[in-house]
Order: sequence, then C-alpha cells, then structure tokens
Amino acid sequence: MDKVQLCDVFEKEFSRPGQVLVQAPGRVNILGEHTDYNEGFVFPCAIDRYISIVASAREDSRVQAYSVDFEQRVEFDHRQFEPSRDAQWSNFLRGVVSEYQKGSYDLPGVDLVVSGNVPLGAGLSSSAAFEVAIAETFRVLGALEIDKVALALLSQAAENKYVGVQCGIMDQFASVLSQEGSVLFLDCRDLSFSLVPLNPDTSVVVCDSRVQRSLDNSEYNKRRLECEDAARILGNWRKEVTALRDVPESALDEVRPLLSADYFKRVKHVVTENNRVVQGIKVLEKGDVDAFGELLYQSHVSLRDEFQVSCKELDLLVELAREAPGTYGARMTGAGFGGCTVNLVHGTQVDPFCAAITEGYTRKTEKTPFVYVCKPSDGVTFQRI
Repeated sequence: MDKVQLCDVFEKEFSRPGQVLVQAPGRVNILGEHTDYNEGFVFPCAIDRYISIVASAREDSRVQAYSVDFEQRVEFDHRQFEPSRDAQWSNFLRGVVSEYQKGSYDLPGVDLVVSGNVPLGAGLSSSAAFEVAIAETFRVLGALEIDKVALALLSQAAENKYVGVQCGIMDQFASVLSQEGSVLFLDCRDLSFSLVPLNPDTSVVVCDSRVQRSLDNSEYNKRRLECEDAARILGNWRKEVTALRDVPESALDEVRPLLSADYFKRVKHVVTENNRVVQGIKVLEKGDVDAFGELLYQSHVSLRDEFQVSCKELDLLVELAREAPGTYGARMTGAGFGGCTVNLVHGTQVDPFCAAITEGYTRKTEKTPFVYVCKPSDGVTFQRI
C-alpha cells in the first residue's frame, strides 16, 4: 500500500488527515546468525520492504490503531492498558508504549493506520520493523528526546518484556541505523557499529521457503537458554567468559569435555560464526565477494549441523542456489525452522538465478517460493504530510 492509499485509509478511519508518514524497514542478516544474544558480531542490512504508518497526534491519552493487513482496530488509554488476546499484532504497539511509559516520557495520544510489505514469519524482522515504526511515530508526534540507539533498545525491550520473545538487538538496530548501499557491522556487546559498502554489482536476493514459523512457538527461546547455560558453565572454566563470544576458537577442543554434546554444538556454532563475520568484513572490504560468499555457505552448514535450526526446505534452497547462475553464496537467515535464505548474486545474473530457484524448488516441493530482490536501504524515516 503506497503513501496515498494509506493516507486515504487514515482519513476514512479517523475523519481527519494524517500528520506524518513513518517507514521502518525489515532486515536481512547477511552473516552472523544467533550471535547477537551471545554478545557477538552480526552483519545485517535493512531492505527496501517496510512497515508504514500514517499517524496524527490526539489531545487526550487515547491510542487508536487500525491494521490494514489484519483488518482490525484497537483502542486503549496509554496510561493504563493490558495485553490483547484478540488482536495480538497490537501487543507490539502496546509493548513500545509500555517501554516509553517506564522511561517517564510524556506521550501524546495517537491515531494511526499501519500496513506493510515485510513478509510475516519469514525471518525478515517484520516485528522489529513494526516496533521501530511505532517508536518513531511517538518520537516524532511527541517531540520526544531519544537518540537512535536508545530507540532501537526501547523497541527491543518491547519485544523481550511485553511480547515475550527474547530477541537480541540486531533486528531493531538494523531497522534504525542501516544506510543505503551498505551492510551494518554491529558488536552486540558494546553496540559499536560501522558500515561496510556492498559492491553495487552484487544483489541481495531473499528466497522465502514459505515454511512459516512463529518465534514464540519455536525453539528459538530454547536455543537462547542453551547458550546462556553453556556460558555459565564455561564461566567456571575461565572467569573472563561471561558470554559465548568470549570463547576463543582455539579452545574448542579444551571445552568439549565440559559440555553436553548439544551444548558443545551450540558453542561451536557461535564461536565460529563470530569469526566468520570478522573474516567476512575483511574480505568484503577488499572486494572479494567470492570469498565472502563461501563464508555464507559455511555459515549455513554450521546452522544446520551445530545449531540445528535449519529445515529440509531451507537446505534445498541453499543447494539450488549453489547450482544457480551468478551465485556468490547462500545460507538460511533469521531464527530458522522455516523462513528465508539470503543469497548474494551477481547483478547481471539475477533473473536467471530467480528462475532457477523458482523452477527447482517448485518441482521438488510443489511450493512456489517467494523471491525478493532487495537493496540495502536506509533505516527508519519519517516525513510530514
């Protein structure tokens, strides 16, 4: 839904014009999976698919929101409210409002209409984009003093504390701080970050397996708890280990006897994945996209075998990509158990790549994949209407 259409829906719902348009992008993680909540390194970029909000401030403390995609309207007083059972999408909105209230921000009442083209349940962080869009909407309409990093942290806290999904900071950070044409390197411990340009001849292609998963019903939280428990065990081995990012790869053989087989697999993935991110930035800065792509393939194998979060459909998409024309590298991206793969493809080969993936996947699964050719894009933006 474009700006004009969304503005029309707003006027129909609220009988007045909207004041601002806010757009927060989804993201695809190029490299560094399940490392963010282990205080490690990630390498995502925002994509040109967005959660869009048209909104206006109110004179009272009411929040009225209409979701175009869910065809539902909710209303509550932002001074006192409860989670919704009937409109669960609105709990992301309520979570952001709750975190603002904890910070003693002076919130305006808001009328808003929301719609998006970030696929739901595909691992492209539609939830983070929604949280960031809501947070930015209140910031703009309330003239709230909150910087970009704090905005991302507030959005993450909404998902952790109100919705109950223990996501790391990567998704919200990418939706706020990404820049067009670049990939974002983020140290999830100290939140230092830098931007690494992606060769403009390289396209980011996202292939949706159409195996949908819901994070709160998956083993995502279980994997996080396994990593935290393994870190506690290894903290007794070396006191400087407070998170799995502190385990050197050279010590993996030494720590193996201290851990169960499953815990060791989780540790091995996180440790080697962090190193792949560091190595990947070095080769990408040199313009060696082939070497960078090989690291994506290695990442997928580790996610499949060590972290055990892939599925047969994701594995098939990676196998097809390896044989498709123009592919530098491919891997599953997101939490896993369904969702998408990310593929780096030479720009001149995008069309034959997409055709090969679509034909091969449909033939072997009887499902037609959704294939999105994406551009690394800017983080959240707003404009006055």
